[in-house]
Amino acid sequence: MDPKSQKVKLNDGHFIPVLGFGTYAPEEVPKSEALEATKFAIEIGFRHVDSAHLYQNDEQVGQAIRSKIADGTVKREDIFYTSKIWCTSLRPEFVRPALEKSLKNLQLDYVDLCIIHSPMSLKPGNEFVPKDESGKLIFDSVDFCHTWEALEKCKDAGLTKSIGVSNFNHKQLEKILNKPGLKYKPVCNQVECHPYLNQSKLLEFCKSHDIVLVAYAALGSQLSSEWVNSNNPVLLEDPVLSAIAKKHKQTPALVALRYQIQRGVVVLAKSFNKKHIKENMQVFNFELTPEDMKAIDGLNRNIRYYDFQQAIDHPEYPFSEEY
Repeated sequence: MDPKSQKVKLNDGHFIPVLGFGTYAPEEVPKSEALEATKFAIEIGFRHVDSAHLYQNDEQVGQAIRSKIADGTVKREDIFYTSKIWCTSLRPEFVRPALEKSLKNLQLDYVDLCIIHSPMSLKPGNEFVPKDESGKLIFDSVDFCHTWEALEKCKDAGLTKSIGVSNFNHKQLEKILNKPGLKYKPVCNQVECHPYLNQSKLLEFCKSHDIVLVAYAALGSQLSSEWVNSNNPVLLEDPVLSAIAKKHKQTPALVALRYQIQRGVVVLAKSFNKKHIKENMQVFNFELTPEDMKAIDGLNRNIRYYDFQQAIDHPEYPFSEEY
């Protein structure tokens, strides 16, 4: 099966490729690596690129996309590009300028999808993670329904084809869906999702509202970052995943990615390692059996790698809810 043709229809009529290339990297990774990795990913068949203003490498990612358009590998409409509005720009008046800034960095006319990075607003300004003297995050109070209205206007202005959210729980999604005067439903909710946190209830909720679940951290996370809980077990060393991988002559990583695709989840694979990028494309070369799927479902233990503990007091902290 040609991976480029595997897409899911969004509720606004656009299509999103089921396998995406994630471009987030820790600060110590040189920006040039994002450029090279994105170019390579497009060369071997990735057509969905996921990025964000927060990652601070949209110039390099944009350059990679433009160079692959220039050399004839792809046309602009072949690429599905996702951008995100960061927490310091959630006030309605900052939404469009934030998206316009990303477009300027990318040197693209539009993005395919623009999402609210998180429902938790932070103090506006030049710092991505604003903190007070004692090192605590400085929150802002913004009704994300107003953020959503500003995003709807960006869609109407042609700056983005589709709009969605990330890190929202079902009650926060409901708040948008039930908003008076709603013009566009979110097309997706991008959340942490993997066999240790399979999000089955949130997935069911999203499916019932024709909202696509997009999985980040689909392979768990080994990052040492202030957002990541480093005491968690290593997902890819799980004996059940390893056994299923062995049976199919695949890697545990491919089994974890394939699991998402078979349950109707769009999955992001993040690696700047060429061998791994190439390997991730093989997710279309095999199929898990119903027994495999059931066994992987059984691994769920509600483990979050990205638990955003420093923001737990935020009035919109999304993870206190069950789903």
